[in-house]
Amino acid sequence: MSTSLPLPLEGLPEAPSGPPVAKRPVRAAAVGAPKSVARQGVLTALRPDPRLGDGRYPIAWLHICAPRGAVPTATSWCACGRDRSAVGHRKVLSLIADHADHRDLCPLRTTQKGGNVA
Repeated sequence: MSTSLPLPLEGLPEAPSGPPVAKRPVRAAAVGAPKSVARQGVLTALRPDPRLGDGRYPIAWLHICAPRGAVPTATSWCACGRDRSAVGHRKVLSLIADHADHRDLCPLRTTQKGGNVA
């Protein structure tokens, strides 16, 4: 009998005979500019905010959460230290009225003489 050699399969590479060799990492080029360029900066990025307010800022918040079909909740918070919350229809309505009354009594909104700030 004659010995026949195995035919190579089409489209498949030959299997390596030795241990696999690790590929060396390719050093990628640095991305961006040198560090010295960042110090120069862009002048428009250093300008102050052109939208200046009129000097007013909020000091009291009233947060009401009343999803349909659920129990409503509310929180009243003021920068003077007042922090109250309520759960339920009647208590939330009472807290809303109390929050409105606090605007007239808050020490941050009144002057030393007792009058309201204009």
